[in-house]
Amino acid sequence: MCALPMSWAHAQVTFPSKALRIVVPFGAGGVADLTARAVAQKLSENWGQAVVVDNRPGAGGIVAGELVAKSAPDGHTLLLMSNGTAVSAGLFKSLPFNPRTDFAPISLLGLFDIAIVVPESSPHKTLADWVSFGRAHPGQLNIGTINIGSTQHLAGELFRSQANLVAQIIPYNGTPAVINALRGGQIDAAVEILGPLKPQISAKAVRLLGVMGASRPKDLPQVPVVRELPGLSNFDVSSWNALAAPGKTPKAVVDRLSADVAKVLAEPEMVQRLAGFNVQAKASTPAQLAQWLDADIQRWSDVIQKAGIPQQ
Repeated sequence: MCALPMSWAHAQVTFPSKALRIVVPFGAGGVADLTARAVAQKLSENWGQAVVVDNRPGAGGIVAGELVAKSAPDGHTLLLMSNGTAVSAGLFKSLPFNPRTDFAPISLLGLFDIAIVVPESSPHKTLADWVSFGRAHPGQLNIGTINIGSTQHLAGELFRSQANLVAQIIPYNGTPAVINALRGGQIDAAVEILGPLKPQISAKAVRLLGVMGASRPKDLPQVPVVRELPGLSNFDVSSWNALAAPGKTPKAVVDRLSADVAKVLAEPEMVQRLAGFNVQAKASTPAQLAQWLDADIQRWSDVIQKAGIPQQ
């Protein structure tokens, strides 16, 4: 019987050999942070090693990305990737790292829905009605999102384009400002992550018309997806989080991390915990995540170019 390759045997014995760090490009308390902390806690229990979440917000994720890209490629410093990683590739003229080559993809962690909502006072009761009105009255609708270049903003741009709507996208500085503008009647609709909107939906302050992902939310099966509209059967936009290591991390270490993350995400307790954050647990292989990232970089680069958003 042949011996295991030395690199794999060595990785099995020595990894993880010390505390790990997950660098999160967002502040504490958001969906990405909560997801990272949930996964970190379980990995720590399984490995018997501390797994620390290090919040490094700022500059569209560049601060966190650069830190991880330049870290030792031993698997002990990881990056929480997101749509923002893909968006940055098209939004910035130059980056201190290459999103495709300076990171070793490990696994997806989860998907979360992006929603289209209107004020409760809106005359439009369904997504189809709202889109039909917008097409029949070019320029009379506007859509609020958070800041230019965010996933929500670009999702709104992509929806506007593919739905053939002549509507203005109005950016706001944060989700609370979007919700206030929506409730105050300053905007006709908003595109935002579903989770933060649920209290407003439950209170009947805003009305949920639809979501942008591939399937209806499990807890809201009556809510349609955009792709159910005529001509939009290929529309599929979900926000996502994933883990990656520095680019030169040994394959054996990456494979070990990917397998361990997949095991954690398959546990019913973790599935339920992430669902509480409105996140659908979803693992992947490193190769699948690499393909996912490539496709997202291409998609958002095309949206940025078509929308005429200046590179920063």
